[in-house]
Amino acid sequence: MVKLAEHVGAKIRIFRKNRGLTQEKMGEMAEIPQSYIGGIERGEKNVSLDTIERIAAALDIDPSELFKSYYKSTKDQLEKDKILDSISISLSNRTITEIEVIKRLVLDVIRVFDTK
Repeated sequence: MVKLAEHVGAKIRIFRKNRGLTQEKMGEMAEIPQSYIGGIERGEKNVSLDTIERIAAALDIDPSELFKSYYKSTKDQLEKDKILDSISISLSNRTITEIEVIKRLVLDVIRVFDTK
């Protein structure tokens, strides 16, 4: 099983990259040195809850997002998390009506996959 620090670091990297942030820019936003961000992302640092909170605020996510899928943490799961976060970002500026249409389209596609 992956260590929690490695999992959280990998999730931070996913969220940071999906938002187009460099380690330096995210460090500025969270008031954390870039070198420390790098250590966190590599799973080398044990971060405090205060640091988690500042990073989550800089990424505009709920801190719990950094811990999701820990017990299922595999390379495939992290790739799924990356894709799902990217989709979430794409939907964030859409209206409810647009999101409902997209949801129906996605469910239709899933039904097609499920019938194969």
